[in-house]
Amino acid sequence: MAGDRLKVTRRALAPLGAALALPSCQEPPKPKAVAGPPGNSAVFIAKAANYRVELASKIDEGLSACGLDVRGKNVLLKPNLVEYSIDTEINTHVAVIAAALEVFRKRGAASVRIGEGPGHRRDTVELVELTGYRSLLTGFDDLFVDLNRDDVDMVRNFANRPEFFFPKTVLGADLIVSVAKMKTHHWAGATLSMKNLFGLVPSAIYGWPKNTLHRIGVENAILALNRKFRNTFAIVDGIVGMEGNGPIQGTPKAAGVLVMGRDVVAVDATCSRIMGLEPARMKYLAGAADLGHIAAARIEQRGERVQAVATRFNVIPEHKELLRGTEELG
Repeated sequence: MAGDRLKVTRRALAPLGAALALPSCQEPPKPKAVAGPPGNSAVFIAKAANYRVELASKIDEGLSACGLDVRGKNVLLKPNLVEYSIDTEINTHVAVIAAALEVFRKRGAASVRIGEGPGHRRDTVELVELTGYRSLLTGFDDLFVDLNRDDVDMVRNFANRPEFFFPKTVLGADLIVSVAKMKTHHWAGATLSMKNLFGLVPSAIYGWPKNTLHRIGVENAILALNRKFRNTFAIVDGIVGMEGNGPIQGTPKAAGVLVMGRDVVAVDATCSRIMGLEPARMKYLAGAADLGHIAAARIEQRGERVQAVATRFNVIPEHKELLRGTEELG
């Protein structure tokens, strides 16, 4: 609401960004699990062998299966753009974004934009060029917003902070579509649709790699972002994901899937099961039980079944307890 925001330009906040980059030794509180919401959640899984197949029809089918109506809405597509390496798969593939852009336009969205605030690489222009976004998406410069450097508005009471600043493009969106990459993560265990919201936080204010969010605690920051932004839909690019030391230094892992849903908790829980991980053992998902469904019995699987597409992802030794069946395997 208007009373909750103050318009501020990013230039005025440059000194604040420097101050917020100072380290903190305070131990963040651990997230607590609570009872889940009523009802069930639909999650759609589509097989996609590679990025050359017709992805738009698969995304369109997923939106229908999950009951998403975007007519008249201002839509923000939020890919996962972090870093670039020719040797691995780090970022949401441009073909998935191109397909999503086509589908949301055809479904009558008032506007569709692409926005990202990379958490690792500071030069966003170079990153979108290396990943092919700028050359392969027609009119890219008119569609894309660098969320790290967008002008911001203030919101109150975010993550136990009386004031926090978010990009105006983010706050003005009717629907934020987290078009994430299916990857393991060296801290969170996995980075999927919920963790992808880190890119909504402007690094020009809060530092690289999102220093303030790391001081809050990765799990706590994931939960705070997903409690703040409930106007979300998830599309996870698992056609080729990343296993091992993700989210940047892992190795490519082909799972051949797109996973979609309105309940981002259920989407991440489903992706975890596809990856061979137990969602209840991941702190951020265990702490998100009030936001959505983790239990398989409360998730209405549409499209492909988890068992039909399951592809075990390797994890770093520190996360072996996340693997499903760890006890039986010893």
